[in-house]
Amino acid sequence: MRSDSVDLIGVCFDGSGRALGQAAAPSRLRDAGLPAALSGARVTSDIVVSEPDPTRGQLAGFVNERALLEMVDAVYARVRAVLQAGRFPLLYGGDCAALLGAVPAVRDVDGAAALLFVDAHEDATTIDESTTGEAANMEIALLLGMTGADAPEPMRSRLPALAPEAIAMLGQRDASYRHEIGVSSIADRVLLDGAEKLRRDPEQLAAQAAAHVAAQSSGWWLHVDLDVLDGASFRACGAAGDPSMPQGLTWAELTHVTRTALRTGGCRGWSIGVYNADLDPDGRDARSVVAYLAEVAKSAGAGTAT
Repeated sequence: MRSDSVDLIGVCFDGSGRALGQAAAPSRLRDAGLPAALSGARVTSDIVVSEPDPTRGQLAGFVNERALLEMVDAVYARVRAVLQAGRFPLLYGGDCAALLGAVPAVRDVDGAAALLFVDAHEDATTIDESTTGEAANMEIALLLGMTGADAPEPMRSRLPALAPEAIAMLGQRDASYRHEIGVSSIADRVLLDGAEKLRRDPEQLAAQAAAHVAAQSSGWWLHVDLDVLDGASFRACGAAGDPSMPQGLTWAELTHVTRTALRTGGCRGWSIGVYNADLDPDGRDARSVVAYLAEVAKSAGAGTAT
């Protein structure tokens, strides 16, 4: 990932319908020095959507539904255009639901897509199982076609976008949460190495996961949900410090995972999300996110598609 090939795309969207929260992430990360950290990257206009609504919508029952659908369509269009221009999109801000636009864009440009998913949760809850209506809890289920038959257009026609073998998951530690809401693991269908195993050998497991997805498609997407970090390392995300979840990654471990993955051929883009500005009043965590991105960019580059 050469910085001079990167298009930085801010996603001003909060999956819970908060006024700021994750929607404020793009501006906060830029204030913390993001453009300078990725020297040569092109800062593009943010994706901005309708005013948030914390209730469930009438079309499919998603929380903040109108803004969600606008965000997904805008991400799809922007990522597709950037890929067609031969550049590398880096989405920052928003949450995991951005994958509902990014992954279909890769599929439609390259003919197939794969996903390396670094996240504390499996995010394979179906719409019917969801207790919250947050799309960020169900984007993997949607991308796999496990749910979404009644999703609004054009989302429905873009799904499914992935086969189970085209996904590799790293860092999950949500067994207690899934048990609480009655949702089964998909570890029997996808390659999955949880947080405990990943902490023991982050570089080796990241290399194996990236090689796995690269073998499935000439173009694959990297997604990092910052809740994969331990609460002691990152406070600007409610799930990171959830006492019901086992220990997460350190910044150093996440850096090893990310730069190892990006050295593998075929990565077409990267999203990093779930930074909640409301939980970072002094900007400390924003600076940590920027430092992490800068460190990864210094050492990753040879294997990406651009």
